[in-house]
Amino acid sequence: MKALSLVLLLGWATWLAQETPNATEQAKVKPGQQAQTMNRPVIMKSQYWLYLPAEYGRTEKKWPLILFLHGAGERGDNLELVTKHGPPKLARQGKAFPFIIVSPQCPTNYWWPTELEVLNALLDEIIEKYPVDTSRIYLTGLSMGGFGSWSLACRNPERFAAVAPICGGGQPYLAGQLKDVPVWAFHGGKDPVVPPKLSEEMVQAVKNAGGDARLTVYPEAGHDSWTEAYNDPKLYEWFLSHQKKKDK
Repeated sequence: MKALSLVLLLGWATWLAQETPNATEQAKVKPGQQAQTMNRPVIMKSQYWLYLPAEYGRTEKKWPLILFLHGAGERGDNLELVTKHGPPKLARQGKAFPFIIVSPQCPTNYWWPTELEVLNALLDEIIEKYPVDTSRIYLTGLSMGGFGSWSLACRNPERFAAVAPICGGGQPYLAGQLKDVPVWAFHGGKDPVVPPKLSEEMVQAVKNAGGDARLTVYPEAGHDSWTEAYNDPKLYEWFLSHQKKKDK
């Protein structure tokens, strides 16, 4: 048994030596948006876009972070698909953000709400590798990513300072877990894919638990309520207005 444990330990050490980026490799990451691959040992090895602010590396400050979850149409192994919508699209167009932004890709036939272990592992890796202000980690996503945002936040409320699910839904019986996490949800009033009622139910459940939650409905919008939401500077101002209380 001791011999087996030693073999496993040596194997793990070898994996770490091969897979964990050293300080020199991390220093090669420059401001802007670039493709990355998660190195942690999870079942689904995720690709993701990493955006670093223009001032990254010029200061010792720690940066707020946004985790963005795309919709079902952007699943697969072509990372370019993830830049079709939301913050990674805006970053590609040249918009400057005062956040580190992480935008992973979900493989074909997978579903964000069932991949919470992967998302948590990705967050852990980013926090270890980059100067993240862990009191200012924000979560948002659209459609399937909206469902993923509700699910990840409800099961890991301690990780997030604020959450903005767009045209998603969740399990209202879990929404009470967000009583200490501000929520701003968005939905199209004429959404033919995900009924607005699903956002309404989640927001109301958070409110019923004593939480701070609001819902913006764009009356004429269909399923695409994300373009207007992500183009609104007030969303990013709202994120930055929230900070988790640090442990004493």
